[in-house]
Amino acid sequence: MNIRISPPEGILETTVARLPLSKSIAARLLVMNSLTGGAPAVPDEILPQCTDTQVLRAALKGEGDTIDIADCGTAARFVTARMAVAEGRRVTITGTQRMSERPIAPLVDALRALGADITYTEREGHLPVAVTGKRLRGGTVRLDAGASSQFASALAMIAPTMEQPLRIDLGGEIASMPYLKMTLAMLERRGVETSREGYEVIVANTPYRPCPAENEPDWSAAAFWYAIAGVTAGWVTLPGMQEHSIQGDSILSTIGERWGVVTEFTDEGAELSATPDIFSRMDMDMRDNPDLVPPLAVTACLINTPFRFTGVANLRHKESDRIATLTAELGKCGWLLESGEDFLAWEGATRPITELPRMNSHGDHRLAMSFAAIGAFVPTLVIEGAEAVEKSYPGFWDDLRDAGFSVEILDEC
Repeated sequence: MNIRISPPEGILETTVARLPLSKSIAARLLVMNSLTGGAPAVPDEILPQCTDTQVLRAALKGEGDTIDIADCGTAARFVTARMAVAEGRRVTITGTQRMSERPIAPLVDALRALGADITYTEREGHLPVAVTGKRLRGGTVRLDAGASSQFASALAMIAPTMEQPLRIDLGGEIASMPYLKMTLAMLERRGVETSREGYEVIVANTPYRPCPAENEPDWSAAAFWYAIAGVTAGWVTLPGMQEHSIQGDSILSTIGERWGVVTEFTDEGAELSATPDIFSRMDMDMRDNPDLVPPLAVTACLINTPFRFTGVANLRHKESDRIATLTAELGKCGWLLESGEDFLAWEGATRPITELPRMNSHGDHRLAMSFAAIGAFVPTLVIEGAEAVEKSYPGFWDDLRDAGFSVEILDEC
């Protein structure tokens, strides 16, 4: 689906009605709930109604011998670990072509070291995998979590089923550490003792204790509204956002000030407003918050602020190679980005453009929504592959319409 968007006619002032609940919290709730004896089903009202959550929920509830996780990376990691401890069950886990290109070997290697029965059915190191569930022994395992913290979270969540406590040696590198911290906090709430010192994590092999299932709005989804608020100098209300959140991307309420967005928390949620105080540069280590890179890169270019983001190597293994796709797509707008193995930068270099850009999402939900901010400056901007938002934020284009943007679906071949 291709869409054409144009900016609001007046100053932007909106309350975001469809901001999704956290899919990161929801994913962990679903896995932990599946391992908690006698726990009631997770209520629909605290699950985000997006493709990723639906895929994971169906995978955990399915009873067949094949589980298709489509293009959901979270499901690939969490379901592989969950099925490894589903005693007596044998399943094949598969997905899209892009999913078969994304990393799974570090998790499989760690699970095998713990006694899991997993084989690759096509290409070594990649999906599909065949898994026969059994009780794992636990103990110490070394894990390369440089590509994704979800490898460590997947192991931690199945640790309560093991014969011994689990000690994970992360080897000094981990991407998106706040997501692992989220997992450990949720384990503690369910009666599972955990500890973390440096790059070593220990999880007890005590059974899960049932507890009420809760969720909160998604801070990663809020990032696109921080971008829009910053580039339009408008006012945005994000209902239900919590200042003291277990989500790592809640750092937006602090770093948003770098591009002139101030956050005030009220009983209603987060109130975003613009100030003229903008940092002259945005140089940040994004290892803990890689999902914020696309909206931050777009915002920085739009407000003419040079940036250098480091700790971004794992962005090459997302729904798209986000380093390559951001560089290519923002180049269409005249911004000449630079990149290396572990950085993405813009030093202000531009080139003239001779035609209105058509932004391609490359099937990546975070790119599609990040490009919406460009539509605040480029009337009739076309975004190709706009349906990618279904993966995490299905109501995004409707929320954009409610904010005063024109959003037109194009009937194109």
